[in-house]
Amino acid sequence: MSEQNIHEVVKKKYGEAALRVMQSEPKGSCCGSKAATGIAQSDPITRELYDATQTAELPGEAVLASLGCGNPTALAELSPGETVLDLGSGGGIDVLLSARRVGPGGKAYGLDMTDEMLALARENQRKAGLANVEFLKGEIENVPLPDRSVDVVISNCVINLSADKDKVLREAFRVLRPGGRFAVSDVVVRGEIPPEIRRSLELWAGCVAGALEEQEYRAKLKAAGFVDIEIEPTRIYRAEDARELLAGSGIDFNAAAPMVDGKFMSAFIKARKPSATARRNG
Repeated sequence: MSEQNIHEVVKKKYGEAALRVMQSEPKGSCCGSKAATGIAQSDPITRELYDATQTAELPGEAVLASLGCGNPTALAELSPGETVLDLGSGGGIDVLLSARRVGPGGKAYGLDMTDEMLALARENQRKAGLANVEFLKGEIENVPLPDRSVDVVISNCVINLSADKDKVLREAFRVLRPGGRFAVSDVVVRGEIPPEIRRSLELWAGCVAGALEEQEYRAKLKAAGFVDIEIEPTRIYRAEDARELLAGSGIDFNAAAPMVDGKFMSAFIKARKPSATARRNG
């Protein structure tokens, strides 16, 4: 399974998801195949991530296009005046929420490689009336921002889709200012999973196959230079939750169920770039 194949499958699926929202059709979640029309979803990974107080002032299309597995803006403890970068920003829900949290003196960037998602996100920005937002076209493995230019890097169930996660984490480290924070939601694995799931391109585009094992995630963050690494489970998925995830993949659910039960989880992953003083003293 080549990096280019994974890239093209992910890009195609998310482009189609954006078009469905723009055409007012039901969407499929990033991690399952069941259609949904709002935040009260039946998919076990994407449902009920945002409460009504967060989404009430956002365009409906931003909510419909949310394909994540968590709510990083609620957990990242953003402060007024900070600069935030969302890796894989999709329809823009986390960027718009971040922009409100950092206020007019702050800035929220969204980075996405899909033209359709960028068009949708920019329209959502226009409807939300937020000036402190900028959506950038690019890949999360090559962030088009200068070194030490942001205070917080967030992401919502996107890093697991990359075939080169080491590069993603190095890029996140590069663009963070000393003392900056990495605060993402992602799908994480505990223990071994069947190799046939890892090999499925469809599941690469649906959050599961590309998920890192918990200790491997920690090791990659440490190798990139991060410190104070924490992985906090937010949802742990049972075998029955995987039925939709495996639908249409050609994998026998009954055979795979015992091997996936309780091994996948959504998690909030936090880390910090050392301060300049800490690096000098290290």
